[in-house]
Amino acid sequence: MTVTVNDSCIGCGACESICDAVFSVDGTAQVDEAAVADNMDCVKEAAEACPVSAIEVE
Repeated sequence: MTVTVNDSCIGCGACESICDAVFSVDGTAQVDEAAVADNMDCVKEAAEACPVSAIEVE
């Protein structure tokens, strides 16, 4: 799986609060690709919770 954060990210921090093993917010969200495979449940939850649908899971 590939997880990316698109340009619509507003840096609200929702993804980090849901899945801090994968997401960190410093202005905009960053993804720790190495941690994605072990944390897919919270990645999907964070993507669904994103208020601007900036998290893309493929």
